[in-house]
Formats: sequence, structure tokens, C-alpha cells
Amino acid sequence: ILIRHGMTEGNLKRRYIGTTDEDLINTDCLKGDYPKCERVVASPLKRCIQTAEYIYPNVDIEICDKLKECDFGDFENKSYEDLKDNSDYQKWLDSNGELPFPNGETHEDFKNRCKDGFFESLTECDTAFVIHGGSIMAIMQKLFGGNFYDYQVKNGCGYEFEMRNGEIVDDYSPIGCG
Repeated sequence: ILIRHGMTEGNLKRRYIGTTDEDLINTDCLKGDYPKCERVVASPLKRCIQTAEYIYPNVDIEICDKLKECDFGDFENKSYEDLKDNSDYQKWLDSNGELPFPNGETHEDFKNRCKDGFFESLTECDTAFVIHGGSIMAIMQKLFGGNFYDYQVKNGCGYEFEMRNGEIVDDYSPIGCG
């Protein structure tokens, strides 16, 4: 189970929010019907922990640093409007997001970090990962192939699938967004 955290002010204002540790601003997008789980793994950032506590109030939360959102470097906490005249931003857009963020993380390093965190956190019990949109896209691309951006999800939404012994057993289905 992969679930994107609830809405933050940065999400609402369409900013690049990676390392910025924001609180949820409301739980409106967390009204979906989420699958039950025995275990919750979350990014250490407040928005993920608060979401996990809201959706799974009776399950202890384990923290995995490797599942944090991408470090957007110089683009952190800025919107398209803030960056549209920035030549580095235009180069990054032209690369379809493949260039490294100036003073931030490379796309490949980010995807590898998320993949490693996911596989290191797997056990044989039903687990919900309450993480970030980018982290979900990185994991889903690794597991199911396709384009990174094919797996974009809204706040409070995600995917459910079954794995055994680290292998996919069943195709994924969307969850949340009630």
C-alpha cells in the first residue's frame, strides 16, 4: 500500500516541497477508504507522519529516512511562477526533469534512494507506506515500469498491490481520494 500524504500549504500553492517540513493544513483529502494494514512505514517529515496517524491511528509508525521526497535544491519551496524566468529551471523543464536540481538531488539518486528504502522496509505483513508523490512515482516505476510521471497521484491517494518474497504477485489498483 503506497499512500501520498495529505494536503500542505506548499501543495495548495503548487510549490516544490521536498525537504521543507510542513504540517497538514486539513484532512479533507484523507476521507478515502484505505486498506487495512498491520504495519505503517512513513517518511520522517511531519506531513507523512500526520497522515499516517490520521489514517491508521492504532498502528505504530516506523520511520524510513530513505523515503523522503526529493531534495529540490534551489527550487525548494518555489512555484512555477517564482521560477519561470530562471534559466536553470527552464533547462530542467526542457530535460523532462532529468537534469539534477541545482544544489539538490539528481533524479537517479532520488529514485535509487526510494527504491532502496522501500525494499529495505518490506516484510511479509501487510504494510502501508505513507510517503510523498515523488517517492511513490519512483517505487511504482521500479516495480511496474513505464514513465516516472505515469504514477502521479493526488494528496491522500495511492496504489495497492501484493508482493511476496520481494516479488509482485498482482497488478496495482488505485486507492484513496474519497
